[in-house]
Amino acid sequence: MARIAFLLDDVYEDSEFRVPYDRLREAGHEVVVLGLEKGKQVTGKKGDQFVIDAGPDAADAESFDAVVVPGGFSPDKVRMQPELVALTRSAAEAEKPVAAICHAGWVLAEADVVRGRKVTSFPSIKTDLLNAGADWVNEEVVLDGPLITSRTPADLDAFCAAILKQLS
Repeated sequence: MARIAFLLDDVYEDSEFRVPYDRLREAGHEVVVLGLEKGKQVTGKKGDQFVIDAGPDAADAESFDAVVVPGGFSPDKVRMQPELVALTRSAAEAEKPVAAICHAGWVLAEADVVRGRKVTSFPSIKTDLLNAGADWVNEEVVLDGPLITSRTPADLDAFCAAILKQLS
């Protein structure tokens, strides 16, 4: 089974974290939640809470088979942490699955892994992704190389299915 890094901080979109987190664990994968500080309790937009498993010092691409970035405003904080951005970049460069939903495209743009790639996101960050060199489309789920992207919580079934398929 795969070892998967989730990148998370405060004000995440609750379902965009919990649904993939639960589905990947139910499928037998090891999920490690990395954040800005090990042991920090983070809170979702709707009140979900989670304690971060590991800090930036654990962000080693060789230790993980995939990276998942939930949406909400958490990605705006995650993209300011160089080690988490470097993990995202290294995983994508190694052709490991890197999945981002909603506003998580901000982390992909910061990692400079969308240039020349087809992606989707929440519509409000479309311009950010275009400016980072992406080919943005409005689709439920988009796979391009190692990147798996989706738009909103309504796309979670397709998003999770795409991640699980990439890991199989």
